[in-house]
Amino acid sequence: MTMKGWRLLPLLASTVLLLSACSSAPGPSTSPQGPSGSSLSGAIVDQRWNLLLLGTDERLSMPETPFFQISRDGSVSGHDGCNRLTGKVTLGENQRIEFSELATTRMACPQMDDAKRVTDMMETAYRYLIDHDRLVFFGPDSRVLGGWREGN
Repeated sequence: MTMKGWRLLPLLASTVLLLSACSSAPGPSTSPQGPSGSSLSGAIVDQRWNLLLLGTDERLSMPETPFFQISRDGSVSGHDGCNRLTGKVTLGENQRIEFSELATTRMACPQMDDAKRVTDMMETAYRYLIDHDRLVFFGPDSRVLGGWREGN
């Protein structure tokens, strides 16, 4: 082995150790999680998410900002801008998300159509992406359905 090869050996060994440490680190669960009794975890759980946009650029003006929060038991609760909402959520591998059994109270408000668009977005959500304090929902066709921002 040449002198140059010997100098690269520590760098190569460090790289191998770093890569093996990364590959053995526990990652997010790849098995579906949700209302079936298992406990949900991850950045999307136990966090309030306030509506930011419908689609890619439409902001809504509503009496109350729509929001939701997913609990560890797989339940979801929140507000669609007019009414309280509840339901269930399942999280799976590759940021898969599925809302089910969404129900809302039935109080009338001037923005009922917008409130329905919020719940429709949640029911249509297929995948999600978290980028810093933002959560984006995508449909089955990879189209952006809307965005949420971390709330307090």
